[in-house]
Amino acid sequence: MTQNNRVTFGSKIGVILATVGCAVGLGSIWRFPYMVGANGGGAFLLVFIICTVLFGLPIMITEFFIGRHSRSNAAGAFKKLAPGTKWSLIGYNGVLAAFLILGFYSVVSGWTLEYIWQAISGSLAGKSASEFTADFETFSSSALRPIGWTLIFVALTHFIIISGVEKGIERASKIMMPALFLILLILCVRSITLDGASEGLSFLFKPDFDKITSSVILSAMGQTFFAMSIGMGCLITYSSYFSSDTKLQLTAIQVIALNTLVALLAGIMIFPAVFSFGIEPTAGPELVFITLPNVFEQLPFGNIWSLIFFILLALAALTSTISLHEVATAYVHEEYHMTRKKAAWFVSAGVSVIAILCSLSFGMLKEFTIGGLTIFNALDYLTAKIMMPLGGMFICIFVGVRIDKKVLKAELTNKGTVKFYLFNTYAFFIKYIAPVAIGIIFVNELGLIKWITRLF
Repeated sequence: MTQNNRVTFGSKIGVILATVGCAVGLGSIWRFPYMVGANGGGAFLLVFIICTVLFGLPIMITEFFIGRHSRSNAAGAFKKLAPGTKWSLIGYNGVLAAFLILGFYSVVSGWTLEYIWQAISGSLAGKSASEFTADFETFSSSALRPIGWTLIFVALTHFIIISGVEKGIERASKIMMPALFLILLILCVRSITLDGASEGLSFLFKPDFDKITSSVILSAMGQTFFAMSIGMGCLITYSSYFSSDTKLQLTAIQVIALNTLVALLAGIMIFPAVFSFGIEPTAGPELVFITLPNVFEQLPFGNIWSLIFFILLALAALTSTISLHEVATAYVHEEYHMTRKKAAWFVSAGVSVIAILCSLSFGMLKEFTIGGLTIFNALDYLTAKIMMPLGGMFICIFVGVRIDKKVLKAELTNKGTVKFYLFNTYAFFIKYIAPVAIGIIFVNELGLIKWITRLF
């Protein structure tokens, strides 16, 4: 497919909702509240917002540049912009990261379908906290049922992908993203009407500046890159479908604003409920599948609230699996000259194999480890702590040292028709500041900073 006849999103709202869906996922609904709870509440929120503006926005704009200017998949983009060089390894890293993430992400996504079914069937009613814990451990460690739900989720993702960019991804985003916001708002209203909800809101929005430490800052920066889907090829792939008149700067601002709003709403949904029932805000992985269902079941019409909540999680998961699948599908489709449907089948089959192994790592393959980690945790560690940070860092280095500033400015201003204030500041930041900042996050995520500080 050439640059001239490449498919594009059909509308401006489609561009925004699809790209927001690319960033919003289980990480925004679960990981963000957990990170807030573990890092001082409002203090972390403040630093996160600052990091999102200072780092997330310019790096997102940079990935938008690569995608639209190349009109290619994540790997092909670097081949076009730097032919005959090893810069294409950045793109391959992004495609592989997306593919591997989709493998283990589909397992957790499948769990949301199990809990939707349990809420519909009434299986969640009348359980104690210990019963929720035992049931989750029994379910996740079994073989057939989790795998079945996982494959159903892969199939849902596959169906949307083979429908195409405009009729599949864009159309699904126009339905799912408004639904996600509506469900979030409903759950937020219910949460803040609980007794003691004000304590949870105070924890979220009243920062204790004494809790802002170097660790909190690094964690907030890491959450920014995770929440923005930086370094995994999603933003490059989606922006390759932007039309020539799409305003990249404005789109990035809108996407980041909506993505941050989702994270804030998730916090408003969770913390008042958590504090109202005297639960520790650092509950971690149990928060979604054990703690919150227990909270909802103590409310009037608990099954309904649980059902609404898990539908929300499923929608958030599906928006992310679509974008991850598209990264790999676009690569196979364009680089190996397969039809889109054949490429999607190829990716779905590979993802299914990885997902089955990841699911079994909670039970049958629990003793099989890689570097002391189960298959699921090893893929999570490899992608989140190594591949994504390295991808984000080298994307900034690539644009900073390889791309002519005139070419960069022309693309980001739609050939001079859109103003870009402080462009030189942006270019300096991408070339020098951002790679160093991401490098620090990378070192910190590997635990090397703690190791060094212990030595001294």
